[in-house]
Amino acid sequence: MKLALSTLCEHPGRKTGLTTLFHELVSHSLALFADVDWIVFAGPGQEWSVDSPRVEVVRRYPANDRLGPRLLADHFRVPAEARRRGADALVTVGFVPVRKTLPTAMHLLSLQHLDRSNRVGLARRLYRWFVVDRSVRRAELIITNSQFAAGQIRGVFPGCADRLLVSYEGLQHEQFSPAPADDGEAGRVEDKFGFEPGYLLWTSNFYPYKQAPLLLAAYAALPTEVRRNHPLVMVGGNWQGGADAARAQAAELGVAGDVRFLGWVDDADLGPLYRQARAFVLASREETFGRCVVEAMACGVPCVVHDIPVMREVTGGHALLTDFRDTPAASDALRAALIDDALHARLRAEGIDWAARFSFDRLAAERLDAIRAMLARAGANGH
Repeated sequence: MKLALSTLCEHPGRKTGLTTLFHELVSHSLALFADVDWIVFAGPGQEWSVDSPRVEVVRRYPANDRLGPRLLADHFRVPAEARRRGADALVTVGFVPVRKTLPTAMHLLSLQHLDRSNRVGLARRLYRWFVVDRSVRRAELIITNSQFAAGQIRGVFPGCADRLLVSYEGLQHEQFSPAPADDGEAGRVEDKFGFEPGYLLWTSNFYPYKQAPLLLAAYAALPTEVRRNHPLVMVGGNWQGGADAARAQAAELGVAGDVRFLGWVDDADLGPLYRQARAFVLASREETFGRCVVEAMACGVPCVVHDIPVMREVTGGHALLTDFRDTPAASDALRAALIDDALHARLRAEGIDWAARFSFDRLAAERLDAIRAMLARAGANGH
């Protein structure tokens, strides 16, 4: 079975969890299935590190740093070339090509364009509305990453239920584990970033739905001594000025000295940053999975998350859930996670155990098995 994968939807300068998904899906499927080959479409400057004779990498087309040409490539040129190169199916994120040449397995991980408060922009919202609506009707397989997301999709597109696969995100356990590689990790983190272990950690781009302003308000409500002992460390890209706005808000709240903005960090730094944190926080009002929470749990870091259905599902009840719209309640939850040693120990142990169930081997097996079944159905129907 030869599969074509378009990774062009990623921006080379703004890495998201999709980059991890693409690499891990391909590498783990190669290890699990001796009969699977891949054609990977990546932009000229886009990251691709899976080196195998069973992977062809095509770099003829632009990635999302050139949005217009990328859309033309994904919808017209990539599907035609995938077919010419012998692919049996195309794997995408969020679309079925206008020029469909192959059975298509589409990942559908978000319906954020349906909520105006996410501020995706009129043109992008209209494009996503048109493409997702059309693609759901044309995809042979739709893959999403939580029961919550599946419920959303079925609610908007009830006719797709028999083609919808729920497959949880994987976890790189070799990178995200509770034990550091050696005793010098804490010192290296302090030397590189300039703060001691024991901080409150956020890892996310500053999208509007991540609710950084609500987190900052709850953090500012903590007692001064707690903030001094546990600075807020914020890792993530400055999406549409979100990080700049957060810096300004921290100054207005009088906590600028207690908040560190790191911007992007290297992947190799993420595990150490998680492990040396006292607690992790995700104030997001909208997620379909929230891989960063599972990464933090796997590293033994108690999590404080916004109380939404998908967070109850993904954390299995092994995190503190709070409503970040209620500043005093959210601040109390942060304080408990930071200073209550018994609670910290319980959430640490439970989180490590819970996160062990998420793996990329499982993800690759589920998704490749579903694609095989999709191709079998297509063959039986004469396609």
